[in-house]
Amino acid sequence: MKHADIKDAAEALFNEQRSPFGAFSLGSETHHAVTVPDAVRRCRWISVDINASAFGLYFVSPSPERARLVPCFDSDYPGIAVASKFISGANGEEIVRHTHNSTEPRWWTDDGMAAMAEMFGNLAWTAQMAPLAPGTSGIAFPVHADRGQCGLVVFLGSEIALPQDTLYEIHARCFSLFAAVARIRPGDTGRMRAISKRELECLKLTANGNTSEEIARLLKLSVHTANQYLTQSTQKLNAVNRNQAVAKALRLGLIE
Repeated sequence: MKHADIKDAAEALFNEQRSPFGAFSLGSETHHAVTVPDAVRRCRWISVDINASAFGLYFVSPSPERARLVPCFDSDYPGIAVASKFISGANGEEIVRHTHNSTEPRWWTDDGMAAMAEMFGNLAWTAQMAPLAPGTSGIAFPVHADRGQCGLVVFLGSEIALPQDTLYEIHARCFSLFAAVARIRPGDTGRMRAISKRELECLKLTANGNTSEEIARLLKLSVHTANQYLTQSTQKLNAVNRNQAVAKALRLGLIE
């Protein structure tokens, strides 16, 4: 099933079965307002439906050379789970390349999870991949939204239950969720302090996996100045840390 087919399935599904958190037509510009806490609750409901113990929603950063997964939120919201640190690191490079080109789900299992491996292995239109986080089992759903944004909705757990007849429904819900998150705009946009070009450059380089030292070298700045730009942009975006600032900047289209 192609990206367009999944979007069509999502639209048909959510036009017929409205979720308690404001599902909407993907083809419509009018929909219920969604905040990040709303999106976290929607993702938690999907987790409950497939018996997953953890989840996360990630944006793919813009650089084709050093693209990585940037956590928007996970099941430890407003914090960041340990698993997300692995997923947004080198472990996510393979799935990032896949997400750019396909919406086919990918799954993995920890050693000893024979029943889970059998269940995932019997699902049509999925394939196995290397674990995104050590000692975990899970499934990752590639998702796409307007303006060329793409990302991943990940569910982790040792007892995930995902029958074939619900696979496309779950993926459609992930598409709807990602589209809602990608459309979120801050309610106080007019009062948000302007972010400078240099601050955005530092954010974009952070999104591409560069450290403060690498950013300083690339932009011919001191490490202290690079960190200062990142701190200022984080504050202006009302984010709790750099990762959240990057995710907000990607969502708002400030960096592409």
